[in-house]
Amino acid sequence: MKQLNYIDIFAGTSALSEGFRQLKFNPVAYIEMDAEACLTIKTREAYHHLKEAGKLDTYYDYISGNITRDSLYKHIPSEIETSVINSEISDSSLKNIFKIIEINLKKLPNNELDLIIGGPPCQAYSIIGRHCIDWENDHRTKLYVQYGRFLKEFRPKVFVFENVPGIYTANNGSYFTHLKKYFRKIGYETDDRILNAKDFGVLQNRKRVFIVGWRKDIQFSFPELTPIVHNYTVEDILSDLSPLTPGQVINKGRYRKLPSEYLRQFDLSNGADFYTQHISRPHNSNDLKIYRLAIEKWNKERKRLRYSDIPERLQTHKNTRSFLDRFKVVDGKGVSHTVVAHIAKDGHYYIHPDIHQCRSISVREAARIQSFPDDFFFEGSRTSIFRQIGNAVPPLLSLALAKGIKKQFEML
Repeated sequence: MKQLNYIDIFAGTSALSEGFRQLKFNPVAYIEMDAEACLTIKTREAYHHLKEAGKLDTYYDYISGNITRDSLYKHIPSEIETSVINSEISDSSLKNIFKIIEINLKKLPNNELDLIIGGPPCQAYSIIGRHCIDWENDHRTKLYVQYGRFLKEFRPKVFVFENVPGIYTANNGSYFTHLKKYFRKIGYETDDRILNAKDFGVLQNRKRVFIVGWRKDIQFSFPELTPIVHNYTVEDILSDLSPLTPGQVINKGRYRKLPSEYLRQFDLSNGADFYTQHISRPHNSNDLKIYRLAIEKWNKERKRLRYSDIPERLQTHKNTRSFLDRFKVVDGKGVSHTVVAHIAKDGHYYIHPDIHQCRSISVREAARIQSFPDDFFFEGSRTSIFRQIGNAVPPLLSLALAKGIKKQFEML
C-alpha cells in the first residue's frame, strides 16, 4: 500500500495526529496558530523521526534537560521544520499556507494528499460559551468554511472533523445543518458520531463529535469502531508517580514502582525509565482547606462538595446559588470527568484524590488522563501546557479512529 499523506489543521499539540502517526500516515503539514503548541508539534515530530532512525537517546537527552531544544532540532530534517506552520487560518493567510503545502507535497514520491484532519476551536459551539457568542460576526462560528477551503484546494479522498457535542445544537441546530450542506456542496458525503473516549481505553468520560467525509467518487463510510472493555481506573495512572506537594516540580523523575497493567497495555509508559513534567501548581491555604473538604467528602461519601456547603469563612464568592460544583475531585476509583482547557486557569475542578497530597493534578497526571504517553513532551509555560492538554483529542481515541480509517483506505 502506498504511503498515505495527510495534513492536520487547527492542529493543537498534534494529538489527533498521534494515532495516524503510529499507523505510518505521513504528515505533510501541521497548521496551528499557537506558537508554543507549534513547538510541541515540532518536538513530537523529532521524537517520531529519531525513533524511526534508532536514535531515541538523543530525544531522551533533550527531555531530560541534558541538551537544548536547538541541539535537538539539529537532528531533524528540514522537511519537519517546514511542515509545522505557525499561522492563524484566515482569508489573508491561506494563499501562503497552500503554497507551503504544495511545495512539501512535490517533494514526496506520492504527491497526492489523501486525508485532512482537524478540529476547529470549539468555544463557539460549547454550551458554556454560547451566551457571549455573536453568531453572525464571530469568525469562530464559520471556521468550517475555512476547513472547506482546504478540501476544495487539495481534494483529499477523506477528511476527519472533530468538535464538541454542542455543535449539534449551536444556534438552534442551524450551524450544524449549514456545515453538512456546505461539505456536500463542495463534493463530500459525510457521516458523524459522538464518540466517548472512555470506550477506547482513555480513563476519562469525554464525548466528542467526529464527522468523517469522503469524496463522492469513492466508496467510504464512517469506520466501524470496537469499544475496549476493561476495569482500569484512574489509580492505575497515578500510583507509579512520585507524590507532590502544591507547587512542587519534578522535571525528571523515576517511577516509584513498575508500570501498571493499564500503562503497559496501552503503551503509555513506553520506553524511557523516567517521566517528565510532573509539575504541580501552587495553591493558597484557603483553597487547600477547601480541597481537603472536597477530597474527604468524595472519598468517604462519593459525593461532590457543593460551594454552598463550604464553611462561610472559606467562601470567597458571594454566589452560593449557581455554579456550585466549582471544586471537583478526580475519581481515582473510576474514570475522570472531562479535562478541558479551563485547567490552565486553576486546578479547582481537577483535585487529586489522595488527601495526603491535597493539590490539583500535575501536568503529567493530566496528560495521562488524556492518554498521552510519558514520552510526549509539551513545550511552553505551565499554563500553556495545561491549555494544550485540555484542548487535545486523547491519542488513544485518535488511534482507534485511525485504525478504522486506514482499514478502509486499504480497500480503496
